[in-house]
Amino acid sequence: MSGVRLALLALAAALSGCGYGFSAGAGRLPPGAEKVFVRPLENRTADAGAGALVAAALRQELARRGAEGGPGAPAALVGEVRSSQATPATPGAAVWRLTLAVSGKLVIGGRTAAEAEVQRTEDYLAGVDALESEGRRRIALRRAAEGAARELVERLESP
Repeated sequence: MSGVRLALLALAAALSGCGYGFSAGAGRLPPGAEKVFVRPLENRTADAGAGALVAAALRQELARRGAEGGPGAPAALVGEVRSSQATPATPGAAVWRLTLAVSGKLVIGGRTAAEAEVQRTEDYLAGVDALESEGRRRIALRRAAEGAARELVERLESP
């Protein structure tokens, strides 16, 4: 057992000496976008919280990649939540489908470096009453926002 530990320790020491490190993807963003500030998103939906949910999910996704920055960051992500709709997915309306459309631009030094639009759908079950259904819709919206944020950041990255 000590031989395995010794080998792992030697490997860790070797990797730390060569500058190699583990990163979640900050290096894949275009040059100048090492740190990105997410501006409040314009919300073109009837859902008052959609813009805030997507912006928070974008900040979280960038933080996972080590690229979240504050207002003084060299790059900014600007965008809008274009639509958020819940429609019956089944004839009896037992299953509903939430569709969320988001667009975003990565702006570096005042110039648009990349832009993308994504659309995510999440299904959820109708509740026994309106309050339960709304709670389930909000959970689906949060899941859609997280998925849209992940996909949007991936599309804004350099190939």
